[in-house]
Amino acid sequence: MTTTDKPVRVRFAPSPTGKLHIGGARTAIYNWAFARATGGTFILRIEDTDPERSTEENTQIILRAMDWLGLTWDEGPEVGGPCGPYFQTQRTDTYEAALEKLIEAGAAYPCFCSKETLDAKRAEAEKTEGGYGGYDRTCRAIPREEAASRIAAGEPHVWRLAVPENHGPVQFADAVYGDMSFPIDVMDDMILRRTDGTFTYNFAVVCDDVNMGITHVIRGDDHLSNTPRQVLIYEALGAEVPLFAHLSMILGADGKKLSKRHGATNVEEYRDRGYLPEALVNFLALLGWSLDGETTIIPPAELCRTFSLDRITKKHSIFDEKKLDWMDGVYIREMGAAAWREAAKPWLAQANLDGSNVADGITEVPTPTKEEAAAAAAATRVPGAGVDAETWQACLADVDDDAEFYEAMYPLVAERLARLDEIPAKLAFLFWGDSVVLDEKSVQKVLLKEGARAEEALAICRAILTDDDNPWDAEALEELCRAAGEEAGLKPKLLFQPLRVAICGNMVSPPLFEAMMLMDPADVVARIDAVVAHVFK
Repeated sequence: MTTTDKPVRVRFAPSPTGKLHIGGARTAIYNWAFARATGGTFILRIEDTDPERSTEENTQIILRAMDWLGLTWDEGPEVGGPCGPYFQTQRTDTYEAALEKLIEAGAAYPCFCSKETLDAKRAEAEKTEGGYGGYDRTCRAIPREEAASRIAAGEPHVWRLAVPENHGPVQFADAVYGDMSFPIDVMDDMILRRTDGTFTYNFAVVCDDVNMGITHVIRGDDHLSNTPRQVLIYEALGAEVPLFAHLSMILGADGKKLSKRHGATNVEEYRDRGYLPEALVNFLALLGWSLDGETTIIPPAELCRTFSLDRITKKHSIFDEKKLDWMDGVYIREMGAAAWREAAKPWLAQANLDGSNVADGITEVPTPTKEEAAAAAAATRVPGAGVDAETWQACLADVDDDAEFYEAMYPLVAERLARLDEIPAKLAFLFWGDSVVLDEKSVQKVLLKEGARAEEALAICRAILTDDDNPWDAEALEELCRAAGEEAGLKPKLLFQPLRVAICGNMVSPPLFEAMMLMDPADVVARIDAVVAHVFK
């Protein structure tokens, strides 16, 4: 949907007072996708006018998050462009020029009312039936000459917008909400520049959007109340009002505004938990927009081809992390071994690190509770945390140096991963050498269960695995073991579960014989022998 023949120019304008949160990321995605779908321009602008909370570190965090998501911008920091600078703190001269234009046109006037005076008037007005109706325009009637004299004398003042007295309802077009109309009597003469010389958000953002030629403003509906005020500023500046698209809120599963109580809230947390950027972009795009109401897998390239404002809904969206996990799993299954190895490098290195550090021989560990497992996952969410730099770099380098070995792991886990951070737990056993870490619950339920015949099962499999006449081939070895088990009267589960526990340490692992092909045959046999000696002797 467009209301102008001009080339589309949209912007994402985060404030560097914190990290890039999920709601902001969705806004960025919509702006980016709309620009790409229309052949337009996507601008990144940093609104850093909060001096106490805006930091260069936060700016870099936002830029890194945008880059990780693949949301490349056409104009903005590190890119430049014809409408720079792209930091509000560097654009004060443009706000001064715009204010001077309004002053000369009689559309802005100085107000000398002190904060104490205004607070007293507000308190008095709130006692009446009508309540507070905004600034009463006391200073609007001051003659220009008198106002100029008071300013020259150094009297503190702000500059306010002179809302036209004969103005009808404030109206604007919204791609989501339709034609909007707000009564003019609720619009007081808002402040444009404060006493300390700084400019207000509503004024600065309109000046920036005008000077940057923004044609469409796509943002959260928490800005909807600002829009009629901004429309009045556009009109006062004689500028064309852009088409707005106000996006509904993202809610948690409990129907409340998404916050830290629902889990991760910023992009970097999802990156560190092992989500793929393509999956996160796909997921966030569907929180308030749809292609056809049915399609769920929409890769970024397809999103850039099909995105349109008329498919955005007014209904609040629910952030369902289970659906995100499912979607991430789909992308993992479709990405291929080489791309997976590259994306999963930190977690593959972590699997190497976790596996290489086990004690020699047998280690038994109690099965963790759900709470303990969650705490452990949170503690190791960022791969390499707490590891000395030299060791960590060596593990990372190994993933590149032995690419074939690591890529061979992909088919073992591709169907079993929802996130990349699950890799260490599933693959660390490949790096144990001749040692094994036994899960206590698996030992009791599989190896020591009455009537399980686990020791016999391990002996049968060991004989097959150590026979030099048998090829070290997954399919052949599995069939030979199966046949030997049938001859001994052992069902496949009773035969293979003990072998799985002896080699992988627990009852749940990737395909057993395929995994064994990535291991040294001597280590496989050594683990079986160690488990037999430890558990049954």
